[in-house]
Amino acid sequence: MLKRADHNPSHPAAASLGYLIFLSRWLQAPLYLGLIVAQAAYVVMFMQELWHLISEVFSGHRMDEADTMLIVLGLVDVVMISNLLIMVIIGGYETFVSRIRIDNHPDQPEWLSHVNANVLKTKLAMSIIGISSIHLLRTFIESNTTDPEVMLWQTVIHIAFILSAVALALIDRMSLTSHQRAANARSAAGDAAPADDQGDGRALESQH
Repeated sequence: MLKRADHNPSHPAAASLGYLIFLSRWLQAPLYLGLIVAQAAYVVMFMQELWHLISEVFSGHRMDEADTMLIVLGLVDVVMISNLLIMVIIGGYETFVSRIRIDNHPDQPEWLSHVNANVLKTKLAMSIIGISSIHLLRTFIESNTTDPEVMLWQTVIHIAFILSAVALALIDRMSLTSHQRAANARSAAGDAAPADDQGDGRALESQH
């Protein structure tokens, strides 16, 4: 019986189509550039709020503690949203568009070395919880003028954010293979070793 030979003919059209689909990831680049513009807008908002706080303090008008806390919470809220934008811009570009080749750069964020879709989702969920906490605290400070039903729903939504983050962390942990767990353990041990060496060195220097 004759054995039919396997043929693997090349398909230029299919290869070109696959390459075109692969290049389509660059369509996301303008989206991240737009988020950078949004980041600049948040910087302007932060400076406006800060100037408002400084002008109120040095104008001689006595501000209530609650009003000062609300302005400060507004500043913290802008900073946390800005941090969220940074994680989306850098992490999303690194994960879905192209590698950011800044290996061994002194300013490289710690989380960028092991960023992936699961890590990015978990960090985004934690950031959203922090932002929700700030909004909930502002609502409690203004509880005298806030509808109790609004406070109830904000609390429920905040709890839903927390449960979602816990679920994402559990799913991420369950999706890890034994090799990935071992690699993460080795990475954690490697990060801890230099700190221990520095501590031992400082102890020896103090003895001398």
